Amino acid sequence: MTRQVLLFISVFSLSAVLGQVSYSIPEEMAKGSFVGNIAQDLGLDVKRMKSGKARVFTRDSAEYMELNKERGVLLIKERIDREALCGQTMLCALHYQIILEDPMEFYSVNIEITDINDNPPTFETDKLHFNISESTPPGTTFILDRAIDVDVGENGLKTYVLKPSDAFSLKMNSQMDSSKIVEMLLQRPLDREKNDHLALVLTAVDGGDPQMTGTMQIVVSVLDSNDNAPVFTQAIYKASIKENASVGTIVARVTAEDADLGFNSKISYSISNAVDHARGLFKINKDTGEITLVGTLDYEKSRNVQINIRASDGGGLTGSCKVIVDVLDVNDNKPDIHIMSKSNIISEDAKTNTVVTMISVDDADSGENGKLLCFISDDTHFTLKSTSNNFYSLVTDSDLDRERSSEYNITVSCSDEGVPSLSSSVTLTLQISDVNDNAPVFERSSYEAYIVENNTPGLSIFTVKARDADWNQNARVSYILEDSSVNGVPVSSYVSVSADSGVIHAVRSFDYEQIKDFHFRVRAQDGGSPPLSSNVSVKIVIQDQNDNPPQVLYPVQTGGSLVAEMVPRSADVGYLVTKVVAVDVDSGQNAWLSYKLQKATDRALFEVGSQNGEIRSIRQVSDKDAVKQRLTVIVEDNGQPSRSATVIVNVVVADSFPEVLSEFTDFPHDKEYNDNLTFYLVLALAVVSFLFITSLVVIISVKIYRWRQSRILYHSSLPVIPYYPPRYSDTLGTGTLPHVYNYEVCRTTDSRKSDCKFGRAASQNVLIMDPSSTGTMQRIQSEKSILDEPDSPLEVRNHLLFFLCCHHT
Repeated sequence: MTRQVLLFISVFSLSAVLGQVSYSIPEEMAKGSFVGNIAQDLGLDVKRMKSGKARVFTRDSAEYMELNKERGVLLIKERIDREALCGQTMLCALHYQIILEDPMEFYSVNIEITDINDNPPTFETDKLHFNISESTPPGTTFILDRAIDVDVGENGLKTYVLKPSDAFSLKMNSQMDSSKIVEMLLQRPLDREKNDHLALVLTAVDGGDPQMTGTMQIVVSVLDSNDNAPVFTQAIYKASIKENASVGTIVARVTAEDADLGFNSKISYSISNAVDHARGLFKINKDTGEITLVGTLDYEKSRNVQINIRASDGGGLTGSCKVIVDVLDVNDNKPDIHIMSKSNIISEDAKTNTVVTMISVDDADSGENGKLLCFISDDTHFTLKSTSNNFYSLVTDSDLDRERSSEYNITVSCSDEGVPSLSSSVTLTLQISDVNDNAPVFERSSYEAYIVENNTPGLSIFTVKARDADWNQNARVSYILEDSSVNGVPVSSYVSVSADSGVIHAVRSFDYEQIKDFHFRVRAQDGGSPPLSSNVSVKIVIQDQNDNPPQVLYPVQTGGSLVAEMVPRSADVGYLVTKVVAVDVDSGQNAWLSYKLQKATDRALFEVGSQNGEIRSIRQVSDKDAVKQRLTVIVEDNGQPSRSATVIVNVVVADSFPEVLSEFTDFPHDKEYNDNLTFYLVLALAVVSFLFITSLVVIISVKIYRWRQSRILYHSSLPVIPYYPPRYSDTLGTGTLPHVYNYEVCRTTDSRKSDCKFGRAASQNVLIMDPSSTGTMQRIQSEKSILDEPDSPLEVRNHLLFFLCCHHT
């Protein structure tokens, strides 16, 4: 026995085939026979094979080989029958992988099984009958059954021998599939009267050493003349059938014709020859030529079947044809997944491309049905890499995080491309060991909270929350208020943060009118070493509260003078008297103002616009209406509860100024204002007196000084030139006031000891009166302005402006 060793060594990256070795052995070797020295051929140390727990892995269930780790050799475990293992396939080989652990490695081993001549040629039948007419001309051929030799190559069938050979000889015809058809050739005419039966022996001889043979008897019955043989309509019939077709399926129908009449034209069909893998698969109806499936097809074993059909007439003549049946593949085999090696635990800080598991996949189908696609469940941390033909490695694809998942159930699925697709899967469980690598994470990217102004200091506003995915001390979170300022003031004077709970408290009471919102940052820090932290932005929004009443801007309420609006008696309905203007420093609904007429001298004469504060007449003014009209307007906001302010508007109904004068002293006056006015007048008198005495002393001092200077000049020889300041008169004349400024005094008939001062008008439609005075003075302004909006409260009317300032003696 000759053993051939073909060694291939190739080195790949991690998880690839590290080496490959091939052996060639004959079949039928005894159990325990030596195959090859794996350790030597692969360059491995026997100690490495022991420590790595070297073992043999194969996808097939049959184990023909075993590994002796002590010696590092490969031995025969079971007797190998090449014909049972590979059939007629020329190249028969076993494929194994040698697996080693720590680190994971595997080597491919290919073992070619060579054929020995252990099977003789055999015929399907021991005896074959022919009915041949004596009129059959020489040269006529008769198809014989082909012998089968399950051996291959030189040990296969080589030739045939026919004895005796005086009447017949053998003729061999080669086919497209390299097989040969054996025909028996009539060499001379037959004579039934001399010999109506002939006995022949057909011997099949193979090419082995020693040669082996098989025989079949041929019995020829000589019949009367039948000169037309059956002829098929086609020399070759082609058909196709799916491999999963059920028994009884009609494959094809053949038809032959015979020109003879009567019994000699009756045709009978039969299967004359079939290769070994086609035997027992089909039958033919001898009368109709219909070929039917009676066995089970398997595309993976044979992709096409060739059948030789014989047509025999009643006279013994035959015709033949060939039927080629293509077997169509169907996707009837699921992918077969084998776990070659795997790890159960891996650290979360394992590097990318760390090998976790090695997998081998196989699919018995072919073509599209045999193309495999392997993938894993939707997991971004692992990927499946193809290392060689149908070998895969499961490796880490990204950084692992035990806090996200401490265990992974990875499902490896393999599917083919058949229709419908078949798939198989296997689930791998992988434990992840922990390291500290997670910082606290806030529940939100930023926070925004609301608090109503005028809050109580120490009030809890809201809570920030951060979570740490780590374990135990590494997951303990503390909260810290980061240093910052709000309008130049440290944020710690506004809010504080609870270190354990993250509750944010107000340190002070907030005022919406002073600050509407502010920002700060809170840091969350875990208890790891070194600690990890993160921060978040917090915005506090101060909500307005209705804590400010409306403020009346117009008409201005002064304590020293009374403001009055004058309405002519000719005013029409809707006449705009004035407009109450008010504001509210609050915001939103708290600043929405409405105006109401609370009290009035005559409610039927005036009304106030609830939204704009405009005071208008609601009827025609008559002579019976009082000259003095006092309106009390309340301005109210829309807050809850609402706040309000009150303004008093004095209206004078008159067409001219004289009508108004008699009514001045009758307006109500505020006693408190009179008391204040008296105090200020006394204070002003004291100040003026002090200034007067001081000025008098200064003037006398100046006069004395000048007199002394004049006396000195009088005794000198220099001329004396008096100097007078510009726009001033001589000090010895009318005084030191400028010539262009003079007092203008006017008195009424009831004036006594009062003196009056005139001042400029501040407005053209306002009447200011001092009811405590006993004298009046008037100055009539005759200017007229035209406004863009006639209904505006600033519209110029023919009102008079009076200032009456009286000094009590």
